[in-house]
Amino acid sequence: VYKRHSEQMLGGHAIRILGWGTENGTPYWLVANSWNTDWGDKGYFKILRGSDECGIESEITAGLPKL
Repeated sequence: VYKRHSEQMLGGHAIRILGWGTENGTPYWLVANSWNTDWGDKGYFKILRGSDECGIESEITAGLPKL
């Protein structure tokens, strides 16, 4: 589960939050990266949930499709 090591923002890009869970007692978001499958765990990663890691809980944008 990723936890940032710096308060400084180094950049940003689009991701998709697919779900959530707990690993060894640590809550996480399950995320799909927008780069490729060579990065992280075949393009996916887990990031700490509940502490706004990298702005994932405060800088979120979502859409609702028109059906």
